[in-house]
This record gives sequence, C-alpha cells and structure tokens, in this order.
Amino acid sequence: MALITETTLRAMLRGGIPNPYPIHEDDKITPAAIDFLKGRGIQLKPLKVTESNEESDSSAAELVVPVGVSNRHVHLSPEDVEVLFGTGYELTPLRNLSQPGQFAAQEQVTLLGPQGLIHGVRILGPARGASQVEISRTDGFRLGVHPPVRLSGLIDGTPGITLIGPKGCVVLQQGVIVAKCHVHMSPDEAAAFGVENGDSLILQTTGERPIIFPEVAVRVSPNFVLDFHIDLDEANAANLKTGDKVWVTGKNGKLLSGLRR
Repeated sequence: MALITETTLRAMLRGGIPNPYPIHEDDKITPAAIDFLKGRGIQLKPLKVTESNEESDSSAAELVVPVGVSNRHVHLSPEDVEVLFGTGYELTPLRNLSQPGQFAAQEQVTLLGPQGLIHGVRILGPARGASQVEISRTDGFRLGVHPPVRLSGLIDGTPGITLIGPKGCVVLQQGVIVAKCHVHMSPDEAAAFGVENGDSLILQTTGERPIIFPEVAVRVSPNFVLDFHIDLDEANAANLKTGDKVWVTGKNGKLLSGLRR
C-alpha cells in the first residue's frame, strides 16, 4: 500500500505526473491529492492486482531505510581542536556512530550566538578539514542564528558562531548549517535501490503521524552504510527515533509503481 498525498504529488511535478495517474487497489489517496490531480486535468486510473504486477518497476520492491536521528553537533578542524582544548590535543572517542570510522567524542563545547548560549554540544570525530556546526531550526532561534539548509561541507555563505572550549575560543566566520536530510549508502546499496550519488529519494513514515520526505539527498561512498539522517526537529515532527524504518516510495521526484507493504 502507498499513501498518496498532495505533498507526494507536488514532489513529482519536476519530473512530470503521469496522466492518467495509476492507483492500485490497496493504495490510499487523500481528498486533497484527488483535488490536486483534478485541478490539473489528470485522471485516476484504478489498477487491479494483476495489472499492478505487470506494471511494477523492478526498483519498486519493499525498500526500507533505517533512521538515524542527529542532534546538534560540531565537526572541528585539527587546528580548532588545539585552540579549544590545548596544543597537541586529540579527540577522545566516546561511542561509534553508524558510519564506519565516525565517532561521538567525549569532548563538548559551548555555542555562543548573538542571542544565547547552548552548553554541552557534542563534537564528532575524527577531525576534518574545516570546522562546521550543525543545529536544528529550533536551536537557531535560541542562538539568534538562522542558517540555511545545506548538505554537510557546503558552508560557503553560511553564518558564523563562537565556540567556547576549556582552553580557548574559536570564532567561526562561517560554517553553521541546518543539515539537509539525506541517506548514506554504499555503492552496492545504491545499485540495489537504483540510485546514484546526487539523486533523491521520496521516503514515507508509518504510524500515527505519517510524514512524506519528498526530496532526500542520496550520498554514496564505499565508506558509507545505509542510514537516513534527520535532525531532531524533523524526527519529532515525524515521531521517529534512531533505529526506526522508513519506506522508499519514489526517487528523483517520481513515485515507484507497484510499491507494496
């Protein structure tokens, strides 16, 4: 069964919505979605189970992705580690993260913005080329900083912030972002999902508060394992926690035909 909402359909506009629009016997379509199609002169085409099987896309298998909820955190350059914690200092692993080689460090810093402080912000290691701070939209209101939604590493033109550590302070001129939701996957997993690095997925939650994520960036690397990363605001809105599963309902703005669950 697929839940078809107006949000789902709007995400398909870029790639084009088929006319007539196929709908399977056990699919659920909201009244707003029906009105959306009617307003564009698109008719519904009910399909029986046999027709659904014939028109199924091979990529429309039951594809699920585990969820990883990411709270506010900081990535530091080696130089900034030393300023904040002392010359020659190295981050101390506290626990491993879902991606191989990545860890949450024991060390924490304070974020100082124009309107407030947030204490005890975890550093993620290992150290990287440029320091970066990832916060939620809610954190931004608290700090008085309003960063754009960006993929990690795309920090040109973003706001700065002050980091306070036990040995010193670092004033970042840029580097604060709200992380764009994304899926990590290995090349083999990408092949199974029928996507490439830079593609996007449509993901759907289940439960009492189902949510559609219409444009989730795909990031592929031999160093990645399958994981859907969202921030705390997104997780709370969708009633998700780390370890939950979401369903793949489409890719690159188009719904997968023949999806079943």
